[in-house]
Amino acid sequence: MTTRTAPDASALPVAWWKSSRSAAQSDCVECGLLDGGPVAVRDSKVPHGPAIVVSRAALAAMVGAVSDGTL
Repeated sequence: MTTRTAPDASALPVAWWKSSRSAAQSDCVECGLLDGGPVAVRDSKVPHGPAIVVSRAALAAMVGAVSDGTL
């Protein structure tokens, strides 16, 4: 698994989205799909801050681990 970072997430060529479960809370992340399949993830409060770029499989594994309480 390869994880990259992008120093300015707003410069990435993606349409960002936030979970509908985030509501009005300020502790949210946003995701964006990059060409070729990777997913960029950033802090919604800092749109010009860094993003991590991971595979869809890695993101799914993380979400699964959070959902089942192992992470």
